[in-house]
Amino acid sequence: MGNPISVTELVRNFSDYLNRVTYRGERFTVLRGRRVVAELGPAPTGVSAKELPDVLRSLPHLTPDEAEAFERDIEDARARLSIEGVRDPWES
Repeated sequence: MGNPISVTELVRNFSDYLNRVTYRGERFTVLRGRRVVAELGPAPTGVSAKELPDVLRSLPHLTPDEAEAFERDIEDARARLSIEGVRDPWES
């Protein structure tokens, strides 16, 4: 949870709080009275580069037969592409 701020404080200084979130990565918990009503923080941006090995390890692995079938599919697609050529999908 971030620094607590009131709705009134947030509204009066909204631009400042957005800048703090954007440029400093700060997080805020927005209170109405004493009740938490929202959180303000940086939007998720995806996976960082240092997390990539863990993400790749978590993906399902192909069996040798599946890998061979996938390789054949890629080779077939490349062969068809070289025969048919690349066409403009926007062409009428």
